[in-house]
Amino acid sequence: MAYLSLAIWIPIVFGIILLAVGRDDQPGTARWIALVGSLVSFLVTIPVITGFDNSTAAMQFVEKISWIPRFNVNYHLGVDGISMWFVPLTAFITVLVVGAGWEVITDRAHQYMGAFLIMSGLTVGVFSAVDGLLFYVFFEATLIPMYILIGIWGGPRRVYAAIKFFLYTLAGSLLMLIALIYLYYKSGGSFDILTWHKLPLPMDVQTLIFFAFLAAFAVKVPMWPVHTWLPDAHVEAPTGGSMVLAAIMLKLGAYGFLRFSLPIAPDASHEWSWLLITMSLIAVIYIGLVAMVQNDMKKLVAYSSIAHMGFVTLGFFFFSELGISGGLVQMVSHGFVSGAMFFSIGVLYDRVHSREIASYGGVVNTMPKFAAFAVFFGMANAGLPGTAGFIGEWMVILGAVKYNFWIGLLAATALIFGAAYTLWMVKRVYFGDVANDHVRELTDINVREFAILAILALCTLGMGLYPKPFTDVMHVSVTELIRHVGVSKL
Repeated sequence: MAYLSLAIWIPIVFGIILLAVGRDDQPGTARWIALVGSLVSFLVTIPVITGFDNSTAAMQFVEKISWIPRFNVNYHLGVDGISMWFVPLTAFITVLVVGAGWEVITDRAHQYMGAFLIMSGLTVGVFSAVDGLLFYVFFEATLIPMYILIGIWGGPRRVYAAIKFFLYTLAGSLLMLIALIYLYYKSGGSFDILTWHKLPLPMDVQTLIFFAFLAAFAVKVPMWPVHTWLPDAHVEAPTGGSMVLAAIMLKLGAYGFLRFSLPIAPDASHEWSWLLITMSLIAVIYIGLVAMVQNDMKKLVAYSSIAHMGFVTLGFFFFSELGISGGLVQMVSHGFVSGAMFFSIGVLYDRVHSREIASYGGVVNTMPKFAAFAVFFGMANAGLPGTAGFIGEWMVILGAVKYNFWIGLLAATALIFGAAYTLWMVKRVYFGDVANDHVRELTDINVREFAILAILALCTLGMGLYPKPFTDVMHVSVTELIRHVGVSKL
């Protein structure tokens, strides 16, 4: 069965159907079509989990059809231990996003839901593509629905945020395209990514290719200093947009490092690892301090996302199994935790229409069920042992200490900042006496909101207590990647 193709095209087809038949006076119909489409899309990814063979680093569920024969471009799909978990994660988050916008989005609901479904399919395409040009097409196409979502359903400065998001990510990607075209000619006319992995390249070429990929992937992660588009995009995006942006789209850049930068330019990756480690440490420490002074909850969590993704890129450039596996685990856990954090902020915003921390206080008195979930996700965001937020960061810090004690110490110290800004926000929003009439009139979460938060809480707790299914899938592919990067191409 072509499970990867189904995971890509089912949500895209449902999204197109929504755009074609949806009407403004029938938001209920749009919601149900979107829910069915997202659930079916998620269900077809389950055989990818159950049928995955942990004992091989080879691509699995491979599909290959000639697409543009003249240029030897193929519709070539496959997943290995590095990419597998991101296929079901994307489909899973999309189901929750449809639920998150169920009652909230009344204006052009069919277009809103359709954009999310199309983006889900395109994102699965990025994680599944084994052809360089196909990867680029999917990678760039994900910008379009997110640009529309921020620009139409966003906040007061939505157009500014949408254009800034689009320009930043597009500019970096154009340099990547030049690198892809060079590799195509250098490999004798092949866009096959696995062929590029074996291509011998001189050091000066590797360096240029490494920085071309860095331009595209660093913006997408985003790494310091090209991170400034993310807080604006998050603050202006609707709740579902923030959930997908943090839980899925930031992972595209980090994934690109493992699929392109490290295996295609291994010598340049070693040569310039100090730069990536420095950029990651600045993201973890400096951005953590920036998060501490935020008054807007969404902006605070947006900056915390940059800090958490800093741990991901930090782990990748130690070239150790602990570091790379830790980074991958952090990517998956961040999907659950950041998605939950943004949904929690959305729950409050739907009731009070303010994201300012000062607008709240004592929420636990009027919304005890919701506050229990929100505090739990705050603990996970701070890296509490037993939650998904702890596992990846712990593995990366262990990898850092093995690589260099002082880098490990700096990374571990940064966890204190994470706990500080998260607990500071939790204390001021949820605890204490009821601060004002807005909080006094709050109603606790309904069944829909409870279900979404409960599902995310189970995922966060389950992964925190038993991460073995995730690390087992990654182990062989990560080991093979490290072996490959350890061999010089010079």
